[in-house]
Amino acid sequence: MPEIENNIEIIQSEIEDDYSDDSLFNISSWGADLSFRELISMYEDNELVKPELQRKYVWDRTEASRFIESILLGLPVPSIFLAQAGSQKLIVDGYQRIMTVYDYVKRGLFSSDKKVFRLSNSEKINVRWRNKAFSELSTDDQRKIRSTTIHAIIFEQKKPEDDDTSLYQIFERINTSGRSLTAQEIRNCVYQGSFNNFLFALNENRAWRSLFGVEQPDNRMRDIEYILRFFTLKSDFVLKNESAKISLKKALNDYMQRHRNDTVEALENERHDFETITEQILALFGPNAFRNYSNGKYSRKFHPAIFDAVMISALFCQKTRGQLTLASENCHITLLENSDFKTAISERTTDIENIKKRIGLASSILFGVSIDET
Repeated sequence: MPEIENNIEIIQSEIEDDYSDDSLFNISSWGADLSFRELISMYEDNELVKPELQRKYVWDRTEASRFIESILLGLPVPSIFLAQAGSQKLIVDGYQRIMTVYDYVKRGLFSSDKKVFRLSNSEKINVRWRNKAFSELSTDDQRKIRSTTIHAIIFEQKKPEDDDTSLYQIFERINTSGRSLTAQEIRNCVYQGSFNNFLFALNENRAWRSLFGVEQPDNRMRDIEYILRFFTLKSDFVLKNESAKISLKKALNDYMQRHRNDTVEALENERHDFETITEQILALFGPNAFRNYSNGKYSRKFHPAIFDAVMISALFCQKTRGQLTLASENCHITLLENSDFKTAISERTTDIENIKKRIGLASSILFGVSIDET
């Protein structure tokens, strides 16, 4: 199966999609020097919270080993950023560093492979510590790791008190590590709750994995973001929106904020919609349902705008007619070869007009249903 990074069609207008939120105005921040001994204790006592549910550790053993070596050498350690959330602190930037020390000192296992965490046995690591576990270090070296301090910049959103709109942008702007968080990873930090857990569960759905084209969930959560797109775009927000253009990123943020603590009953309704539609689309169009078509063959890449159009139009047809029936035998290729549809999925894809156009064309060409019927 293809890698996630090579599996998604790049749409330039979505890359450029960004926004500034006027709610980013009442933030307080302060600094504190915390030893790794304190950070380990805070993490064990649930005072320091992992940045997001099920986020995977992404450093390789060499990166992790070089960081431990930097501490042992007494080199400066980059600051971390923490967000105060009640009595807890969320890790905004510094998760890999904190967890590297925690795993080396406390667990003794390397997160990526669950094997004994020994420093890399390579010339990149000083011979004094090469291939050594924490328990094999000298007492002085063990003490040095525990007592080394790292500067923490801690911030707290004072207003607005009832949401985390500015907190998202703080995560996005402050995150400075070599592997910056994706937009969905940030949402997963900020909007934790029943809906966030629900997205992870849906991401395991068999039909969805076949349609997305990669068997295993992405550890950067790109696949989860597309599930969120489905729920956002199927709401009245789209077809009844009179704006000329939207920030898709902000729309996804707002949807997660509004639904972060949805009830079990509400989520079951959403689950039914998603699972029913993905299963029917897979049955009707096969695994190429969300792929472009050119020169007589399907692309190997998942296309976000085709996904939007086919999923939303199928849902509208299901709710309007009670079942999905194709307008013609070759309707899928007919849609993908339609010149207006090609424009709507490739140019100004976040313009409301083009969103409505591609959904409308998919509805009529695939299922013979006019959006006006919905």
